Amino acid sequence: MEIQENQSHHSNHDSYSETGSISGGSAGVGYSGPLSVSGPLVGGAGGSKMRKSSSKKSTRFKDQDEYVEITLDVRDDSVMVQNIRGGDSETAFLATQLEKKPNSSSLGSQLSFKFRQVSQELKRMTSSKSFKQQKIDRNKSGAARALKGLKFMTKNDVGNEGWAQIETRFDKFSVDGVLSKSRFGQCIGMNESSDFANELFDALARRRGITSSSVNKAELREFWEQITDQSFDARLQTFFDMVDKNADGRINEEEVKEIITLSAGANKLSKIQERAEEYAALIMEELDPDNLGYIEIYNLEMLLLQAPAQSSNLKTATESRVLSQMLSQKLVPTKESNPIKQQYKRLAYFIEDNWKRIWVMGLWLAICAGLFTWKFIQYKDRAVFEVMGYCVTTAKGAAETLKFNMALILLPVCRNTITFLRSRTKLGAVVPFDDNINFHKVIAAGIAIGVGLHAGAHLTCDFPRLLHATDDEYEPMEQFFGEERPDDYWWFVKGTEGWTGVVMVVLMAIAFTLAQPWFRRNRLNLPTALKRLTGFNAFWYSHHLFVIVYVLFVVHGYYLYLSKKWYKKTTWMYLAVPILLYACERLIRAFRSGNKSVKILKVAVYPGNVLALHMSRPQGFKYTSGQYIYLNCSAISPFQWHPFSITSAPGDDYLSVHIRTAGDWTSQLKTIFSKVCQPPSVNQSGLLRADIGQSNDIPRMPRLLIDGPYGAPAQDYKQYEVILLVGLGIGATPLISILKDVLNNMKQYKEIEDGVESGLKSNNKRKPFATKRAYFYWVTREQGSFEWFKGVMNEVAENDRDGVFELHNYLTSVYEEGDARSALITMLQSLNHAKNGVDIVSGTNVKTHFARPNWRNVFKHVAVKHVDQRVGVFYCGAHGLVNELKSLSLDFSRKTSTKFDFHKENF
Repeated sequence: MEIQENQSHHSNHDSYSETGSISGGSAGVGYSGPLSVSGPLVGGAGGSKMRKSSSKKSTRFKDQDEYVEITLDVRDDSVMVQNIRGGDSETAFLATQLEKKPNSSSLGSQLSFKFRQVSQELKRMTSSKSFKQQKIDRNKSGAARALKGLKFMTKNDVGNEGWAQIETRFDKFSVDGVLSKSRFGQCIGMNESSDFANELFDALARRRGITSSSVNKAELREFWEQITDQSFDARLQTFFDMVDKNADGRINEEEVKEIITLSAGANKLSKIQERAEEYAALIMEELDPDNLGYIEIYNLEMLLLQAPAQSSNLKTATESRVLSQMLSQKLVPTKESNPIKQQYKRLAYFIEDNWKRIWVMGLWLAICAGLFTWKFIQYKDRAVFEVMGYCVTTAKGAAETLKFNMALILLPVCRNTITFLRSRTKLGAVVPFDDNINFHKVIAAGIAIGVGLHAGAHLTCDFPRLLHATDDEYEPMEQFFGEERPDDYWWFVKGTEGWTGVVMVVLMAIAFTLAQPWFRRNRLNLPTALKRLTGFNAFWYSHHLFVIVYVLFVVHGYYLYLSKKWYKKTTWMYLAVPILLYACERLIRAFRSGNKSVKILKVAVYPGNVLALHMSRPQGFKYTSGQYIYLNCSAISPFQWHPFSITSAPGDDYLSVHIRTAGDWTSQLKTIFSKVCQPPSVNQSGLLRADIGQSNDIPRMPRLLIDGPYGAPAQDYKQYEVILLVGLGIGATPLISILKDVLNNMKQYKEIEDGVESGLKSNNKRKPFATKRAYFYWVTREQGSFEWFKGVMNEVAENDRDGVFELHNYLTSVYEEGDARSALITMLQSLNHAKNGVDIVSGTNVKTHFARPNWRNVFKHVAVKHVDQRVGVFYCGAHGLVNELKSLSLDFSRKTSTKFDFHKENF
């Protein structure tokens, strides 16, 4: 290979030898092939500066009979590529590395270094005889995928803020005009990936011959331009340089291992870090089939272009591109110019989406208003109105609504009754049973308003008027308050009517306050002494003060000042049926739970503070996937019962729950069961385990009682042929049960069909299982979470031969698709899944996506697949995602022929 450089001012000649040394004492850089340069590149042995002049250099690279000629335009302290003859896109990219911007230090030495680098790269590219055969064709789909990858700056960092923001940060972090390597990550916006940023710094510095651990502003500008370069070739070269620590153009297995460890650490993937050596060997085996001991840049390019993009899982061959485009056009927001029509459309949509809630709320408000008005008018016609006026009518009207609401508030928490009505009747079509707790809260707010009106009217209005009434005005009141007129407030407080009312208000205020999410979930930073008085335990015990409140409420309603006849004391009439119903509920629970002491079969403690319990299934215990049970552990408290979704399926011979420690009770439960567990064996998952059936030394397990099952929104999945299941973290528990149930039913009906085809008569008269297609999206932030349901995911994936299921795992701790920090993880994931069928992130057969799902694309994918069908959307998890999923369900239902029914379950 030769380089010939011609310049108008010939003053001396430098030559490069095979060893890469430069006459004049400059440091040598290794390269391949003979090389010669003509023209005054550097002056003298001391490396003096170039002359300030404009010149053109024609550089010719030769390999056998092939030439690549690069013409450079050198003007003062800048170098630009003017023309390239021969070569391809890789050659063009390498030629751009010869360019030098103004204001860069030591142009001559830098240009010399770049000449050596380019010659080395071109020689490496052309020296391989099989390069042309090995080089992958960049087809459209492959190129499109590649262009999305290896982005060093993303929207989550500062890639779009431009150089101005970086310059501002440089001025902030630099010392004496230079930025240290330790501050590089902060300066470019990689705050959460300091190790990755340090490796990126080293790679960029190596390419420019920078040996110090700091850069000036001009050098940082060059760094920034390279890492924000949108061309795939530039990004590929930068990534390759990060792996190629010794800059020899080749990557060995040890370097691959180091970058795997670095990428796994940046993405919080500890399990991949532990197996970095194994995965490095896998990459070398795939990309180095000839056992040369190294891979080159085109191998890396081939892997990137062939690796499927994460988002491509949403695009299958059966989807119609035309239909997808039509959906996109329909879903474009359109703004109504007429404000009246705009408000009418909003109202129509609101009624359509909430008509069940509207009629229930309307009926409740109408009853409250009717009772208030009836009592108001009744007391307006009595003699007391002449003394107490509208104060007494307001107080008595509010009292009547209180009686009704104190009776009604018990019904939404009658769990057995609601479960029966939901499962055994058609009332669910018109009654929003899913909102039972919300309705309970609304009634509580109504009670608070009623108490305020009743107590306020008495204490601030009618009692003062009675105390200040004249003798003539008081005379009609003697039959109610006695011949002697009350002297002060104490007279009212010390009476039965007074002290019962005061105690009730105090107890209600305590229960109402501790039920607020700030106290119930310990969201407030309170002193330690006060913090002990909050939390779920405080909420649970304070809510049971209602027993005292109801007793006082009946007494208060009996000892009335203005009503002496028994049939006019109607408080007990309102309360009789609801209290009897609630009492029966509690008796049923106590009797049922007393007979449902379960035997612990298996215990497992998983990463993420999750405790899995497998229990014996009580005789006659029947449930539906999506339902939940209450657990009681007498070792913690004989009174506390806590709800947990069932993760086993109705067809299983055991009962299982997965519990995440999120409070006092769950933390104590995990501690108790951890004491009886041991570290798992090689083929077992979890941090600690206790398998009772497989152990000779059976530990003594804590006694557990269960109560249930109880109905939940997720159990309605059987009404839909197509279901979309979305779980956040531990919220996947009821959805896992649904997946298992759909799988079990699919197996059963497959066996029945096979039996019919074989000529066997089937006596199964069960109703056909409705669900024909299930989409499952599980989003979690910790890699260890995938161990919770590893067995279920593998079982579903292995047995889904008819394509009933579409499973998607999302890990939010990994940087989004296309980010250079997750690029190697993506490549490794594709290789391992193709070879072994196992995802390296989740350890299951289900491939893991990175970052968060694009929920609009998810809904669009389902809508394209299921035109003119109704889809049940079931979400369980934190409240933060509810509004987005509900909004998308409504939007797609209105603008497409696919209808999405949204069901949620928060915790």
